[in-house]
Amino acid sequence: MVATEKPIAPAVPQTAVKMVGQIGKSDKKPTWCPGCGDYGVLAAVEKAAKTLGIASHDLYIVSGIGCSSNFPHFLNSYGFHSIHGRAVAVANGVKMANHNLKVVVTGGDGDGYGIGCGHLVHTMRRNLDITYIVMDNEIYGLTTGQASPTSMMGAKTKSTPEGVIEEPLNPIAVAIAAGATYVARGFSGDVKHLTDLVTGALKHKGFALVDVQSPCITYNRFNTFEYFRQRVYKLEDQGYDPHDKIKAFEKAQEWGDKIPIGLFYQTQRPIYEELDNVLKAGPLVYQKAGIKGRMDILEEFI
Repeated sequence: MVATEKPIAPAVPQTAVKMVGQIGKSDKKPTWCPGCGDYGVLAAVEKAAKTLGIASHDLYIVSGIGCSSNFPHFLNSYGFHSIHGRAVAVANGVKMANHNLKVVVTGGDGDGYGIGCGHLVHTMRRNLDITYIVMDNEIYGLTTGQASPTSMMGAKTKSTPEGVIEEPLNPIAVAIAAGATYVARGFSGDVKHLTDLVTGALKHKGFALVDVQSPCITYNRFNTFEYFRQRVYKLEDQGYDPHDKIKAFEKAQEWGDKIPIGLFYQTQRPIYEELDNVLKAGPLVYQKAGIKGRMDILEEFI
């Protein structure tokens, strides 16, 4: 009688391992310059996720390229470090595949408002349930200090030694016009206030933009922490109503000696996932693959 060996159970693929537990710091240490505003954004997102009880396996962070786009490495959630200007497009794919996930996009003004602006505008008008947090430092930091879409006129940078001659993009006004349903501006020097804005964005059902003034201490000598501390004021302290779209447009134009931070605009309308007939049946990852009732069409091409 020949002895038979006990079959060896196949190893569980690494991709099948599920992250569980509370959101917190990962074992990767942030690589930002000491004093960078992005540390405040990281703290705000972590606190907001903990406040809402979002589990690590329910949060998916997508980023593009830039200093701020290293963000997904520093929290113990799922994440994808994508390519320059394509973070929102990748986030669309993640949300389409599994809209049960809380999808957050993180990046900078160059990544999101420059090369990625086309993706951003169309995702806002579709009102996907995605939160986009932009660490807006008015400069390209990773490539050592060129002018970005939000750089102030007159700012002298490596790419504009005689000063910027273009009007800066207004992210708040663009978001309201494009159809975003939660539009806010924060300041990374006020983490408590920023945490409240991020918490509201994560709770909101629909596309949420949080434009964060997050100073680059290395390459931007104009928009410093002190610059913003002297100018920012909170909209809610002025009795502002964020549900009036016309007033939101007007307030979005204010920038100079006074800079408003807080929730500019919020409204509710159906999200994309509720309107698409395929997604109504549930997340795609849980649906049976195949074309239902259309095999006759496929057979014509076989």
